[in-house]
Amino acid sequence: MQTQSKFRLLVVRLGAMGDILHALPAVTALRMAHPGWIIEWVVEPTWRALLASDGSVGRDTGKAAAMQPLVDRLHIAASKQWRKNPFTSQTRHEINRLRKTLKSEHYDAVLDLQGALRSAVISRMAASRRFIGELNPRERAARWLFTERVDTHAAHVIEQDIELASAIAGDALTPVQPFLPTDPAAESWATERLSSGDAAPIVLINPGAGWGAKRWPVERYAEVARGLLNRGCQVLVNAGPGEVSLADTVFKKTGGGATPLLCSVEQLIAITRRVKLVIAGDTGPLHLACALGCPVVGIYGPTDPSRNGPYGTRFRVLRSPESRRDHTRHAAPEAGLLTITPEDVLQAADELLYSEAAQ
Repeated sequence: MQTQSKFRLLVVRLGAMGDILHALPAVTALRMAHPGWIIEWVVEPTWRALLASDGSVGRDTGKAAAMQPLVDRLHIAASKQWRKNPFTSQTRHEINRLRKTLKSEHYDAVLDLQGALRSAVISRMAASRRFIGELNPRERAARWLFTERVDTHAAHVIEQDIELASAIAGDALTPVQPFLPTDPAAESWATERLSSGDAAPIVLINPGAGWGAKRWPVERYAEVARGLLNRGCQVLVNAGPGEVSLADTVFKKTGGGATPLLCSVEQLIAITRRVKLVIAGDTGPLHLACALGCPVVGIYGPTDPSRNGPYGTRFRVLRSPESRRDHTRHAAPEAGLLTITPEDVLQAADELLYSEAAQ
């Protein structure tokens, strides 16, 4: 076991939303096992709110619901923007500044939980003697930049990240409920947003998805929303970037009964803390609900729930036996996904909302 009180660890997981949420149980387990460690994280600016609320300046150890409960310091790497504008003076300046900052921190170890070439290159900026990643990362070229390669065996990506984190100090870590920040302004917004006094259970549905093949048809989400409204539920429809039209479709097809929800990541965290159920495909909002312990109904097609499915909460996963793992970015919904009916989803929702276990 590593006993050094000021062991310095850098975690690199740039994005996206669901992937960062999958990494959080492992890093939270490390924080709990080694409270004296200095743990820092490199992240894309879009996802900073998953690690620290607006205005936070460092980890607050004074209370459980902290503005920055997990990491001591965040480093922002706008790598997507850098790829779009690789030769600008701003890009060069930001990369050089990040390189100097990371190198000056003298980390004892760097943990790459992304397994991509860009995350490996950023990790190398820290110039640590220990650079830990998977033996078979998502992008094979990344493995040649690791100094320590961990052969992971678990099926689920959360458990794979636990295996990687355990290798740092020889710990026998297990997944834990992750620490997520509490943003005071977002909490106040959510309280006001849901202050109608209606005691009906609140269900959040998310009709969007990262690509078309894993997006269940929005018309079916509207049917589910109507069924939930008929059961006396309040229904919120989350609209992520570029998904406003999906939320509007559900709003119109429910006669205005379902309420579109356009909000920031901080606000989505606050809202999800207050809902009774989340219904979504393999998306960030579904994994956020799991991280917060909210029950979920997962509607799966080409992605494998044994690897990317709900974890750490009560859930029901719907997936056709016809579906096969395929991460090709097809525009049309995968054929197996289309065999799942609104009635299937409503039955799963009923089991989670109204079963004895839900009381």
